[in-house]
Amino acid sequence: MTPVATTTADGVVLHGVRSGPSPAVTDLAFVIGHGFTLHTGKPFVARVLRRFARHGGVVALDFRGHGRSGGRSTVGGDEVRDLAAGVSLAHDLGYRRVVTVGFSMGASIALRHAALHEPRPAAVAAVSSPSRWWVRETPAMRRVHWLLEQPHGRLAARALGVRLGPPWRSTPESPLEVVHRIAPTPLLIVHGEDDHYFGPAHAVALHRAAGGAAELWLEPRIRHAESAMTPALVDRIATWLDRSTEEGSPR
Repeated sequence: MTPVATTTADGVVLHGVRSGPSPAVTDLAFVIGHGFTLHTGKPFVARVLRRFARHGGVVALDFRGHGRSGGRSTVGGDEVRDLAAGVSLAHDLGYRRVVTVGFSMGASIALRHAALHEPRPAAVAAVSSPSRWWVRETPAMRRVHWLLEQPHGRLAARALGVRLGPPWRSTPESPLEVVHRIAPTPLLIVHGEDDHYFGPAHAVALHRAAGGAAELWLEPRIRHAESAMTPALVDRIATWLDRSTEEGSPR
């Protein structure tokens, strides 16, 4: 993997990696957004990136406040600009078909980016996305909220490598509120039936709110986000994104 760096529209310097075939070999690039507390150097994140690189170019940036990137995490609010910077970087490198893939927090960012930002990606896949904010119905998410809301939790988050920004002054639109705006961009929603952060009801709600303009995969015996990805599932997602953006494919 080759290190890359870029700057967002609001001036945050992001670091990440690129890998896979060059634009001289393929016109397809995957811009991949990781989950909360993760970064591109994490072994299971890197494993997913390497698998996607079998299917096309890969651009993956550490979100603000994570890994080697600057800034402070807004836990999905301002990170839409980070994903937009990754899409712009992929285009600048010479890839023509640029698709986005997000995991967990990154999935919520990918959905909001595809709904609210121009230019749009050629297609988007959201894996293990929450449908709404302030989810507390699982022990895992109650631990996340302790990190976000309690003084000792915020210190613990820093020990995990996450530099948190202040709480939201105004609440961003949730994925559920904006997912219907993504059409006609091809949208794939992927969720593990055994997800221990966000139950599969989140994926069903997003699919319903998309108004039939998305494809839904509920995966048996799959848990949450990058750590649950199998090579076969990554291959299926990559193939779906490739086929959905081929010239002449139905939108």
